[in-house]
Amino acid sequence: MDYPGTPLAERIRPNRIEEILGQDHLLGPVSALRKAMMSGHIFSVIFWGPPGSGKTTLARLMAQYASKPFQAFSAVTAGLKELRNVITEAENIRRISGESTVLFVDEIHRFNKAQQDAFLPHVENGLIILVGATTQNPSFEVIPPLISRARVMVLRPLEREHIKTILLRALEDKERGLGGLGIKISPQAIEHIINISSGDARVALNNLEAAVYYAMEGEKNPDTLELEDVEKALNRKALPYDKDGEEHYNIISAFHKSLRGSDVHASIYWLYRMLVAGEDPLYIARRMIRFSSEDIGLADPNALQVALAAFEAWEKVGPPEAELALVEAAVYLATAPKSNALYLAEKAVKEEIEDSGPLPVPLHIRNAPTDLMKRLGYSRGYLYPHNYPGAWVDQEYLPEKIRNRIFYRPTDRGLEKEIGSRMEKIVKDKGKKDS
Repeated sequence: MDYPGTPLAERIRPNRIEEILGQDHLLGPVSALRKAMMSGHIFSVIFWGPPGSGKTTLARLMAQYASKPFQAFSAVTAGLKELRNVITEAENIRRISGESTVLFVDEIHRFNKAQQDAFLPHVENGLIILVGATTQNPSFEVIPPLISRARVMVLRPLEREHIKTILLRALEDKERGLGGLGIKISPQAIEHIINISSGDARVALNNLEAAVYYAMEGEKNPDTLELEDVEKALNRKALPYDKDGEEHYNIISAFHKSLRGSDVHASIYWLYRMLVAGEDPLYIARRMIRFSSEDIGLADPNALQVALAAFEAWEKVGPPEAELALVEAAVYLATAPKSNALYLAEKAVKEEIEDSGPLPVPLHIRNAPTDLMKRLGYSRGYLYPHNYPGAWVDQEYLPEKIRNRIFYRPTDRGLEKEIGSRMEKIVKDKGKKDS
């Protein structure tokens, strides 16, 4: 039962699997978790995911669908004393009904090793079905014996559209939400709430509730929640940023050019201008991946790995922890030696293919899987480099028409200086063979 004063985020919490957004990989029709919930044969699990992604809701639904008693406490406020009380109650329930108790432990990573050890015998004997929730990597924060007795399931950060759907549901729901107030929301206002909620559904709902009641306490009773109402209620100004308009392209351009110009401070500034304004962090990460190849390339091959790691960090951890991973990548890219040699090589080879068309592959480097191909000369005369000193032999690999074409010209910066030296040595060795 809901009581007066219950926060909107709690009232509007999904009570059916179908209402949960953004976790289809865990709750799809053939998923192990959904099948377990529908059959009532649920198991201990540790949900790892960003704040407001649905960990608590999933725990409650597991108990609801399996028709099992549910107990919850937070590692922030509870300790072994509270756990002993829960265990005593669970033992009474089992004695009366034979049922296991679903025990939800929020912020389970905050328990120390000894406290986590206390769960083990009760999980082992089936007295409790442990559902832990953590925003931290369980591999580092949860003891191995506990992990071995529970499945680890990763929740994904909610996308902007998921948050928008949740907010609109709350405004329309007359039983559990704000539908009875008859208030709508402007596109600018809902975008601002999404922007400042960092993918956290609970924060977004709290912000919506605060803004609605702030607007209704004014002199006039509004029928639409406007951007100005949200800004005043939450004391957060909306930055001018249109994800599909000019400002979007202006700022991403400023970010890219700051990286190219090796300006660390400007790079961080424009990065956060986009994050604070609500840009998709994975879009920013994708741009850094492109930058690492286009503007750094082989001058520092590690740049691509750093950019890819930042992308993966955001996918796995989400906000706010992974924001620093994006900053780390930006600083690395800004300070790395620069080269656009790969980019110029790409342009040159595309232009050549456009001009010269589909030139035939030289016979000696064609594949010859059949006797007919061999009789036609396919692969004849091919020299296997590993059979020669230094695993190199003077041999042509380009079509005859463009045999002397040069596409890639390494710079003398970073690792490309070494790559250039290797290429020069190959050319000199070839010259010696020809002379």
